[in-house]
Amino acid sequence: METLLEIKQARTAASNQPWMGWSPLFVFTALAISLRGCLPPWGLMWILSIAIFAGFKWWTWWRAISCGVFITTTTRSFAYLFLWPGMDARRFLALSAYSKTPTLSAWAWAFAKTVFGAGLVWGGARLAGHGLFAGWIGMVGFIFLLHFGLFAVLALFWQRQGICAQPLMNCPVAANSLSDFWGKRWNSGFRNIVFGLFFVRLAKRFGTTSATIITFVISGLIHELVITFPAGAGYGLPTLYFTLQGVAMLVERSTIGVRLGLAHGWRGHAFALMVVTLPIVALFPPSFVLRVMVPFLQVIKALP
Repeated sequence: METLLEIKQARTAASNQPWMGWSPLFVFTALAISLRGCLPPWGLMWILSIAIFAGFKWWTWWRAISCGVFITTTTRSFAYLFLWPGMDARRFLALSAYSKTPTLSAWAWAFAKTVFGAGLVWGGARLAGHGLFAGWIGMVGFIFLLHFGLFAVLALFWQRQGICAQPLMNCPVAANSLSDFWGKRWNSGFRNIVFGLFFVRLAKRFGTTSATIITFVISGLIHELVITFPAGAGYGLPTLYFTLQGVAMLVERSTIGVRLGLAHGWRGHAFALMVVTLPIVALFPPSFVLRVMVPFLQVIKALP
């Protein structure tokens, strides 16, 4: 058990050395990029994903320490850094116990999504052949397997231990607006990073309208590193996709958008569904699916 003095010492060190919060992100990412000629495209994708994730993960932990979040044990820090994909360090590391016990139905639903994702990866993709369609099925399967399935199981496990760990996905298909989809329902881990690290600071300097567009552009550039860079083609398309999301969100909040009811109800739901799904091929270009995902699915024996 760490003493209060040790905790205060760690907090003081974090406050006095802010560069320690940022440096791993740049170092890990640079090292991953340097391996481009040594790895297959799918390997580069995973290395870059892990490097960027680890860098942001460390930053959230370091910021929580410097802001005065008390960590009960070293084990809790280890669990946050290595055994939890979320980015809300303050909640995960907080001393206060999480009192809500996961229900049996929550466990069953999380495991069901895990099995469904695995079925798409090692069953549905193979039935679709070995081309673009098979790659898409396998990719969707992995999203279900990890983000909707295993990560939800992990959230329930930590809740069972009295830790406030919320699932990364909050039923995105039920979003009643684009703001609801990106702000509350889709991948809260990434949302916490772009909102806490970029949007808040940009909004103070440039206003919310400019901050919204810039934040989505930054999101696109981050995705470029793990999608088009490993594929070696399709550059700019993920950034275009996220820029469209930002523009559409501003339209949703505009006077015309409010009059059309794009921010709530069935119109908001339809608008969000259309904006997110119709240009999805820009986020995951065919070059990425064929050069990165299909070979990866072949390596893990999901495709022949």
